[in-house]
Amino acid sequence: MIPTATPPHGAEAPATAAAASPGIDPNEIRLTRLRALRGPNFWRLAPVIACDVRLGALEAVSSADIPGFVDRLLATLPSLAEHPCTRGSAGGFVERLREGTHLPHILEHVALELQTLAGSDVSFGRVVPSGDEGVWWVIVAYEEEEVGLQSVRDALALVRAALDPARAEPFDVAGAIEDLHELYENVRLGPSTYAIVEEARRRGIPVRRLNSHSLVQLGLGKNLRRIQATMSDYTSAIGVEIAQDKDDTKRVLQNIGLPVPTGDVARTDDDAVAIAEEIGFPVLCKPLDASHGRGISGRLDTPDQVRAAFAAAAEYARRVVVEQFALGRDHRVLVVDGKVAACAERVPAHVVGDGTHTVRELVIEANRDPRRGSGHTKVLTRLPCDHVTEEHLAARGMTLESVPPAGETVLLRATANLSTGGTSIDRTDEMHPDNVTACEMAAGIVGLDIAGIDVLTPDISVPFRENGAVIIEVNAAPGVRMHTHPGEGTPRNVGAPIIDMLYPPGSEATIPVIAITGTNGKTTTARLTAHLFRHTGLTVGFTTTDGVYLQNRLVMEGDMTGPFSANIILSNPTVDVAVLETARGGILRAGLGFDECDVGVVLNVTADHLGLGGINTLEQLADVKSVIPAVVKREGHAVLNADDPLVLAMRERTAGDLVLISTQPEGANDAFEDHLARNGIAARIETLSPGGETFVIRRGRLRIPIAAVRDVPLMIGGAARFQAQNVLAAIVTAYVRGMRYDDIRAGLLSFFPSASLTPGRLNVVRAGRGRVVLDYAHNAAAVAGLMDFVHRIEARRRIGVITAPGDRRDEDLRALGRLCATLDHVIVKEDENRRGRDEGAIARIIADGLREGGLADHRVEFIYDEYLAIDRAIAMLEEHDVAIALIDDVAGVLAHVRAAR
Repeated sequence: MIPTATPPHGAEAPATAAAASPGIDPNEIRLTRLRALRGPNFWRLAPVIACDVRLGALEAVSSADIPGFVDRLLATLPSLAEHPCTRGSAGGFVERLREGTHLPHILEHVALELQTLAGSDVSFGRVVPSGDEGVWWVIVAYEEEEVGLQSVRDALALVRAALDPARAEPFDVAGAIEDLHELYENVRLGPSTYAIVEEARRRGIPVRRLNSHSLVQLGLGKNLRRIQATMSDYTSAIGVEIAQDKDDTKRVLQNIGLPVPTGDVARTDDDAVAIAEEIGFPVLCKPLDASHGRGISGRLDTPDQVRAAFAAAAEYARRVVVEQFALGRDHRVLVVDGKVAACAERVPAHVVGDGTHTVRELVIEANRDPRRGSGHTKVLTRLPCDHVTEEHLAARGMTLESVPPAGETVLLRATANLSTGGTSIDRTDEMHPDNVTACEMAAGIVGLDIAGIDVLTPDISVPFRENGAVIIEVNAAPGVRMHTHPGEGTPRNVGAPIIDMLYPPGSEATIPVIAITGTNGKTTTARLTAHLFRHTGLTVGFTTTDGVYLQNRLVMEGDMTGPFSANIILSNPTVDVAVLETARGGILRAGLGFDECDVGVVLNVTADHLGLGGINTLEQLADVKSVIPAVVKREGHAVLNADDPLVLAMRERTAGDLVLISTQPEGANDAFEDHLARNGIAARIETLSPGGETFVIRRGRLRIPIAAVRDVPLMIGGAARFQAQNVLAAIVTAYVRGMRYDDIRAGLLSFFPSASLTPGRLNVVRAGRGRVVLDYAHNAAAVAGLMDFVHRIEARRRIGVITAPGDRRDEDLRALGRLCATLDHVIVKEDENRRGRDEGAIARIIADGLREGGLADHRVEFIYDEYLAIDRAIAMLEEHDVAIALIDDVAGVLAHVRAAR
């Protein structure tokens, strides 16, 4: 669902300039912020590039106002003519261009088209007014982050070039696309990693890319696994060492009777010749520990050939293996977790003559095949046409300019590696059972969980012992492209047995992920929820506005409510449960740090941070927070506050089971009662006898009493009514995750609003001659709850130390002042970071609100420094007085007040 504030695909210019001046400055359009949102976000539940675009003098200019612009743009990038845009058919975007459309809309389409031409499959784009004057958000999808970012930069350069009729040279779009394509091929997953990742995704296993190469995390928390191509975190380091040393591999295989070619290791060319003469020609040379066929010779029949081959192999390793040249077809057998998964015959790079074209021309023609690319980036690798090819042809009396007869196969390499242009034929079903056993033994004795066994045999369907077959290598991290995309035969889904090994049937691949959002109460709810799970003996990682925690230990301090902190928890292999406080800022700046969650909690949507980041209304704020229920799994639960209409409306966005909470009396909330009538899960406070007001979990008619309100420490004897919402959300979250009722109750009754468990959240401290209530509340709704609390507790006099962040709207600051006007005395302070306001400006606006609320001026004083203001309040306290302080520096103020006791 697109946020309600988002206009249709592509935004028109807000106005048109009559006969735009030819003196337009292309540099007026510029990017002021460019970022990748890697997870579900405000605009899309998938990754996007978001950029801030400023137009300057071009703000009121449309494409139709610029003479020649559309023609220059289409001449540079003709494929834009295929874009349907909102018209629904090819050419729709061109119609919009001719009629007149806004430059950010054009930038969006160009960025998407550049990515498409580079090889990415993307089509989603949006243009959104940011809410800040003169700034537009351009949103485009991406497959590879670096490609997406560069496509926007190139799109800007292309649009600027089209804006400038005096430009001497046209924009080099072919060069830009080539560079983007090269970048795309360099950063996207290789075929081996991709095969495993796609199988994991098919099974619903979370995938997290850990670098721009092939290091990938599968699963989450204690159930995570890591792979790098076909090497896993199960792969034995000793097994890899043995496989890398071809001589050690051969000796290990010989020790269990497997057939290997005779040979030895040479350090000099004289040694190589001596070994060759001892074992008898023909022989071959290969580096002791190289890969991808590098440095491997073909058949060698003379000492001079051995010396030349030794020199070539020595470029890749100090020691060179000299061994008997074995006849037979080259096969690669893939063994996964001790079982053969696939077998492919590898055919060396070759061309087939047509009697007309030279070898060079045949190679060039073959490389036009779009399936061929560099290295392992595509299904096939480009055929080689280099000095090695020339040497190989020369040994057979040919050159690149030779014209082979029609139908003649010309080999370009002696070896059949796919990385040098070879192809493959699937032979899995043809393997003789004895050969299957031999290959499984080879992988086992070397000690590899995933192994590529290289076999030379005339016929894989005949037992090795009967046709002189030999095992020439055992490879760690074997490529699987030959099996997933053979040139002939049945493609094999080799990712499946690898995933089966990493996650045997019935095993878990993830951990419970609980995401909590809302305007107020997020941190307390997250901490209480984490406490409930921790109380059952589970290892809990959780994030809050004051840090990242493992169990109750602070791992990283700071506002940790975005994707970075979520990643810390979800990538920790000791974590059983993740509880993630998720704030609006992180969703807008970078998206979520997870693709889906098991429980998504939305507590409330009230006025806070409005006017920031393009979010100007409560409805827009609700759209941001609704991303959480939108990513709840189908088998998961969305916990929504039924008392908040904006939150209740989010039930339309979730695929999970609906769970409602309410603090209203029985029968007062029709949606809640209807939910119960449908046998839904819910939680609220009900008056039971005995016990009075009780936190109750409901499942239709079933009532599950958890604890009396007066007994729950967080409720402070029932006075902290605003905490009820947090308690209800936490206990019903624990319930839907299968926690026993007595464990929920025990955890709830052992959670206290203290500086250790809830720092800065309703901390009541004895100081001076009275009590001080310290709380991080910084918006009107939170302060209203605190005012309700402070008037419910007995006190002779109530003193306030208040402020609000400077980036709140003036009306929000005044509203906070009006709420605090019920106090007996107020000290107005300011945060150290006033967020762009002059000293005293925040305090003056809050004071206006205090006056509007009826508090006399002589009961208001101004002390801007937070510590001095709190010291003044403590000094004023008499017996039975209470001070309530809205604090900014939570840790510092807590320590300061404790020291003042």
